[in-house]
Amino acid sequence: MFEAQVAAEWARVFTLGKARPKIAALFEADPARAKGFSREACGLLYDFSKTALTEQSLTALLDLAEAADVEAKRAAMFAGEKINASEGRAVLHTALRAGPAAVVKVDGHDVMPDVRATLARMQAFARKIRASDITDVVNIGIGGSDLGPVMATQALAPYGDGPRVHFVSNIDGAHIHDVLKELTPAKTLVVVASKTFTTIETMTNAKTARRWLAAHVAEPAAQFVAISSAEEKAAAFGIPAERVFGFEDWVGGRYSVWGPIGLSLMLAIGPEQFEAFLAGAREMDTHFTTAPLRENIPVLHALVGLWHHQVCGHATRAVLPYEQRLARLPAYLQQLEMESNGKRVSQTGQALAFGSGPVVWGEPGTNGQHAFYQLLHQGTEVVPAEFLVAMQGHEPDLADHHALLVANCLAQSQALMLGRSHEDPQRVFEGNRPSVTMAYERLTPKMLGRIIALYEHRVFVEGAILGINSFDQFGVELGKEMATALHPVLDGAAAEGLDSSTARLAAFYRSFQS
Repeated sequence: MFEAQVAAEWARVFTLGKARPKIAALFEADPARAKGFSREACGLLYDFSKTALTEQSLTALLDLAEAADVEAKRAAMFAGEKINASEGRAVLHTALRAGPAAVVKVDGHDVMPDVRATLARMQAFARKIRASDITDVVNIGIGGSDLGPVMATQALAPYGDGPRVHFVSNIDGAHIHDVLKELTPAKTLVVVASKTFTTIETMTNAKTARRWLAAHVAEPAAQFVAISSAEEKAAAFGIPAERVFGFEDWVGGRYSVWGPIGLSLMLAIGPEQFEAFLAGAREMDTHFTTAPLRENIPVLHALVGLWHHQVCGHATRAVLPYEQRLARLPAYLQQLEMESNGKRVSQTGQALAFGSGPVVWGEPGTNGQHAFYQLLHQGTEVVPAEFLVAMQGHEPDLADHHALLVANCLAQSQALMLGRSHEDPQRVFEGNRPSVTMAYERLTPKMLGRIIALYEHRVFVEGAILGINSFDQFGVELGKEMATALHPVLDGAAAEGLDSSTARLAAFYRSFQS
């Protein structure tokens, strides 16, 4: 019965999608459309009026969310139930930012005392390092152990009053070489972020950093800290237990910036501003769990995403922050959304009847306007755009810059919608290109927390409606396993069982090694 109802609601939404009106016509028919198709909460104005959604299609999508039991699934996640069924785990990154009185249980055990104790240890350690002679921090991680901290640290640069923080992720030796060559070993702290302490890229870079320190300081181990749940492996590497910060398996890597993985961010901006970051996310959690679906910004953001990708058939979505310090947000959201919802089967193992997650990409404005906006405006592929823009910058003496930035953002969404006619076909802009805009006062730690939490919950809602598990990532395993098997071939081992292309490329590599 449940599956039949969901299927019926999907069919209704798809039918409405085939008859969607022109966006500009919706504004002509309803002068108050912007008010009816926007919401304000947590200091955010979320405007989804420049889409082809009508009251009828929005209602159908909300009915679909109800049929998919989004509210019950949401409650199960926050209650600590093991909604990551394929791995038998709870999904509780929200516990890392829960309030001081919160009680969150997993298997009957309240996890919050341990969460608070770890946060207190992080705070004490951060204060100690910030008061020391350490001038630089090198965070070594990859994926969720890199993308979240690097994005947030760059975004909150105006609040960075601690040591300079650098990030190394790529196993390409050029990455760690170019970072370390500018630093003073005696004044550098190295943070090794790997839950298992076995991630090949991270551990290879960590060993290189250890050799670098050992060549210049008497006690290199004293300048390491581990973010890992594998305390024994960290100890074998030379990092004592008091400098190891672990987290539970109910925190997925791409959702982990709120806890120990965020230590590098805390070192940069300080414990107080990090707490504001958590508080902002907590506000969005409260909005997500209490606001009715029709008023719920993460829910609406998810429904807009489903409408554009599954219903309208737009294969990608562009994240366009008109905020230079959010330059890494599109890359962060690539992992968050594509690793979470890039699945081909449902939780029951059945092939999906339609597409799952879209391709996510983007760059900051206004740079993107001089790169790929040509395709956004006149290309044959329609790319829904997601604009983010602050009403105020952090540089009051450069207010004229910020006014131009905001003008460009608003103009681009308007131009995408309206287009332009012209007697020269090459100068015609068809318009009717959808977008949403998120506007806020200023990019503060609290606001960044709200924005990230909003996108996390958007991913959850989309996955819940699609019937997939957004919290496993088996798709990252195969290539890693094959790389491990292929490595000996590059050192000269027999290339047995390889296809001719891979074998020839491996031989080509060997021909350049002395």
